[in-house]
Amino acid sequence: MDNEITYHFLDIEIPDFNPEFFSLWLGTVLIDHGYELGELTYVFCTDDYLLEMNREHLNHDYYTDIITFNYNVDFSLSGDLFISYERIMDHANEYDVAVYDELCRVMVHGVLHLVGYNDKSDAEQEVMTEMENKYLSKRNSFT
Repeated sequence: MDNEITYHFLDIEIPDFNPEFFSLWLGTVLIDHGYELGELTYVFCTDDYLLEMNREHLNHDYYTDIITFNYNVDFSLSGDLFISYERIMDHANEYDVAVYDELCRVMVHGVLHLVGYNDKSDAEQEVMTEMENKYLSKRNSFT
């Protein structure tokens, strides 16, 4: 089905996950960047699952928190975002932030990639972090 955000959980559970909130909140990123929603799928998984995907699809042999596959056509935003919830929890502990906040940061990070932001260089990372912070600060208007 087109024009929706779907959420799938592979061998993990995320306490108090609210798909309606995430769909509304993440939709603001699309609107702000002139995109319409095509089909966006979030898949929450384990470290091992995402490591295998990283090896198979990107030839990277390391753990990561998110892999984003972009299927955009013009300004119709579509993609698959695979997120390791175990990485989210580890990073939250490492950076001394709430797991929920780290989850939100990674989820919006993936959408920002789909609307055209990159994070390969230091300058790109700085802009990406600014954009993440901008949208993280808007979350309260959707609760």
